[in-house]
Amino acid sequence: MTDKGRVTVVITGASRGIGLAIARSIPFEAKVVDISRSGPPPGSGIEHVAVDLADATTWPGVAAELGHIVAHTSPQRAIFVHAAGILHPIGFVGEVDAEAYTSNVLLNSAAGQVLGHAFIAAVADLPGTHDLILLTSGAATTPYAGWSAYGAGKAALNQWVRTVGEEQRIRGNVRVAAIAPGVVATAMQEQIRAVDPRDFPMVERFRRLHTEGDLAAADDVALRFWDAVARGIDQGAVIDLRHH
Repeated sequence: MTDKGRVTVVITGASRGIGLAIARSIPFEAKVVDISRSGPPPGSGIEHVAVDLADATTWPGVAAELGHIVAHTSPQRAIFVHAAGILHPIGFVGEVDAEAYTSNVLLNSAAGQVLGHAFIAAVADLPGTHDLILLTSGAATTPYAGWSAYGAGKAALNQWVRTVGEEQRIRGNVRVAAIAPGVVATAMQEQIRAVDPRDFPMVERFRRLHTEGDLAAADDVALRFWDAVARGIDQGAVIDLRHH
């Protein structure tokens, strides 16, 4: 994988955090495109498509853009990483802002499914095998009071990956997987630590992780992410990088 024109990597949420770290640490030459609101830092060499993925009305345009990118680059290998996600609003159901809660549900659950569908359709006629990887979380299986939309959204993505993995095993050219990066030192963790315990009773656990230096560096996690991809992930797999 040395021909930049033959490998295309599209990452949602590569403007910061783990998404940006994944984009910066790609271990081969590739055309890299970020889909997010604010975009990556200047000089990163990452192309940017400005979209608010929490707004479902933007999704048809993103689907069309994915088709355009694939058609324009005709990649030997295409990789789509859905890293975009939000925790806001953190708090109990029925108490948080309804509009913000809806945005959380749309981005964390539905966007990955809809855009994953668009990516699979976009590469259906390409030769070779391509990759669709959705970032997930331990919150998909462990309930945290205050994270109902986030946890449910990640659980939905996990089941979508398992199901679509079965479909692609029967008929398709895309390897589908979900990867949980673990607890990473990002702005999202700063947001968690600032929350009132009334809205997130487990907040002290995350404050301790920070104080005791147990948060993984985003760059280190990104390297493990690409190592897992290089070593091969089973079709439809849901894995935790801390144990892979």
